[in-house]
Amino acid sequence: MKHISADICVIGAGSGGLSVAAGAVQMGASVVLFEADKMGGDCLNTGCVPSKALLAAAKAAHYAKGAPAMGVAAHTPTLSFADAKAHVASAIATIEPHDSIERFTSLGVTVINEAAQFTGPRTVASATHKVTARYVVVATGSTALVPPITGLDSVPYHTNESIFSQPNCPDHLVIIGGGPIGVEMAQAHRRLGAKVTIIEAAAIMGRDDPELVALLRQSLTDDGIALYEGRSVTAVAGTEGALTVTLDDGQTIAASHILVAVGRQPNVTSLNLDAAQIAHSPTGIRTDARLRTSNKRVFAIGDVTGRAQFTHIAAYHAGIVIRNILFKLPAKLNETIEPRVTYCDPELAHVGMDEATASAQFGPDAIRVLRAPLSGNDRAIAEGKTHGMVKVITHKNGRILGASILAPAAGEMITAWTLALSTKQKIASMASLITPYPTYGDASKRAAGSFFTDKLFSSRTRAVVKFLMRF
Repeated sequence: MKHISADICVIGAGSGGLSVAAGAVQMGASVVLFEADKMGGDCLNTGCVPSKALLAAAKAAHYAKGAPAMGVAAHTPTLSFADAKAHVASAIATIEPHDSIERFTSLGVTVINEAAQFTGPRTVASATHKVTARYVVVATGSTALVPPITGLDSVPYHTNESIFSQPNCPDHLVIIGGGPIGVEMAQAHRRLGAKVTIIEAAAIMGRDDPELVALLRQSLTDDGIALYEGRSVTAVAGTEGALTVTLDDGQTIAASHILVAVGRQPNVTSLNLDAAQIAHSPTGIRTDARLRTSNKRVFAIGDVTGRAQFTHIAAYHAGIVIRNILFKLPAKLNETIEPRVTYCDPELAHVGMDEATASAQFGPDAIRVLRAPLSGNDRAIAEGKTHGMVKVITHKNGRILGASILAPAAGEMITAWTLALSTKQKIASMASLITPYPTYGDASKRAAGSFFTDKLFSSRTRAVVKFLMRF
């Protein structure tokens, strides 16, 4: 076994691990990186990249049907599921070199393509290497959670880790779980020709604003997706192409394929964390606001911490860790400014507090809820995409608390609100923003401006204006 000494040892080459490794080595630290599977992790291979590529193909298919109201005759597009999957593979292949072993080796990182585990507080070992490091960063991510449904272990089913290798379009895809993954894959497969059913034990998109989710729900049903909410799956049976899904009331649904999308679980079991005296549970590695574990020489980032499970959050964590390790700065997380986006059509984005959280924390009389429906946005009207809304939550003193957006470009629009929150802006800063016309972003400005409507058009203001007009 080869022994290596390093400044930093990173376990896991997903988004967070790669960011730490690349940043640290280019700033002068010696870095060893372990990866048991594919470089790029879930995001590149079975998550963000393939899902967005498949959604792009689905959107192209959907809008190829024409727009009769705009004078574009409707027609049925020719769909090739195989070619859509080829587009997914091409997207992965194009991005892959950026995350490759070759690139990171060229940067100066020692990459070991093997599984690794702790053998001591600062010692990590694989089948052929043992690394002693000043600091260790755990970035092993998460895997799909598989619920204990009767019969599930004896039938073929997909998770996000296998759905993109499905070669043919399913006749009827039944998705267990109505969160972001379930909703995205439902819309993608429906628009590419599959019959799709979502079964959700609670309500779809349960973490998001119910008012905007209601609008999204309508879009999904308009696409022809069947929704069973407040229903759970008790059993599955059959073989691929001939599966039966049984619900809690005894109803059965015939399916050709099943996708399980009920959540994810941190990858902690194979790390031998006890050897490094690292506190953990099935929900993840426990960390403080600086992302230090109970072993202060070991940091954990991304999904494995049990915090928000997004690629951009893992990259954000990487920045926190680099500042702590390399520059000895006590950088801490600010989880109030972490945005999230579900890339359905229209997109659903959120940052900060929602209405219920703000009301519970400050009291309903201390907050303002600002709305700008897309039905009043000129760009949305021009493009015939008025199904959506910008919804902003502020304190009554004008402090911005959070924003939710359902719009074709919500993922882009939420960035402005994230910046406003991170810089502690008040709503006046957004209301006075000059936005290009016509854009969907103008809906954000309109929502912000509505904070001042009552005062601007009040009888007191009219009296003041009448007085001033005398001069």
